[in-house]
Amino acid sequence: MTDVKTQNNIEEIIHSTVHSVNMTMEVYKDNSGINMSYNFIGNYIGVDLHRLFIAIEEMPCSLTMELYVKILTMHELGHAMDRVALMNTLERTKEIFHMKRNHSIKEIYNNLEMLSVILEEHEMNLVFEETAWTNAETLNETYKIVDPVHLEFVKKHSLSTYINSYEADLSIYNSLMEENNEQIA
Repeated sequence: MTDVKTQNNIEEIIHSTVHSVNMTMEVYKDNSGINMSYNFIGNYIGVDLHRLFIAIEEMPCSLTMELYVKILTMHELGHAMDRVALMNTLERTKEIFHMKRNHSIKEIYNNLEMLSVILEEHEMNLVFEETAWTNAETLNETYKIVDPVHLEFVKKHSLSTYINSYEADLSIYNSLMEENNEQIA
């Protein structure tokens, strides 16, 4: 794990970035396994410092921790700017959560109806991620926090993880659909 001085420095970068774009947002440490996240119900940013250090190493090119944290913070603030839309999906999000909790992975990935719900969740997440990145770009254009080239690089890398996950599940769905069609024919 990181030392206290490094942790405090990261928290200061987050707070100064939030302040630099004239927003207010609580920040909490968590152990979610997600480097940074926006909790739209509680309206706060969560940061998993351990995962943050792993995530920066997964980037295809070298970035300073300060630059990476500023970009991620603006992205999470981009989600906060879209909070109303996120709140509007709360009931559906709960339904999906309960479906996933009440069925095994094997059950879900062998059932077209449940797998279609997983695809729906991916599609919702992609829209929210794209919107948050657009909002982050707007914040950056307005407040000149980071070089837009770096923001674009992190954006593309981040979105690729969502797209790859969606495409993998879509492939499974299409294979299952094909199997079902062959059984009917």
